[in-house]
Amino acid sequence: MFTIPEQFSNVAKTNLEAQLSLLTNLTSKAFESMEKVVDLNLNVAKASLEDSSIAARQLLSAKDPQEFFSLTAAQAQPTAAKAIAYGRHLAGIATSVQAELTRTAEEQIAETGRKFSALVDDVSKSAPAGSENVIAMFKSAIGNANAGYEQFSRTTKQAVEVMEANMNSAVSQFSQATEKTASRARK
Repeated sequence: MFTIPEQFSNVAKTNLEAQLSLLTNLTSKAFESMEKVVDLNLNVAKASLEDSSIAARQLLSAKDPQEFFSLTAAQAQPTAAKAIAYGRHLAGIATSVQAELTRTAEEQIAETGRKFSALVDDVSKSAPAGSENVIAMFKSAIGNANAGYEQFSRTTKQAVEVMEANMNSAVSQFSQATEKTASRARK
């Protein structure tokens, strides 16, 4: 049978290992997301360079100011559509990373909480008489910590949902403004 200090030492060691594992997983996910953002930006930069070159050649070939302005207006719509697509893709990366980080953290915290609860239960079985209040305090602290984390998790998810809704609204408004501007320029 383990003594109480040995049990706490084992739990502390296990908890440290779990925290290192969580940190490693979160760091890995963060690097994966950065790779996606870098890839997206490189692809957008290449496409933008090609599009700019084509657009410049078209504008330089304009025979009169009317044709120049007509070409400029015609190029505005596809450029805006690409900007909108970029924003959506970037938001998609951010959303998926946030979901993955949240899931990983929730799993780790739940596992750590489960192990700590098991330790408290084990310790309470072999605890000396009169320590019930201390054990109850530990259990209460665990319950409060779990409730606080659950509230934090819900609040974070709500904030992400609001951010996504705001992003979609901004993209929609930008798209409508671009369409109006392009239609005015054609007239």
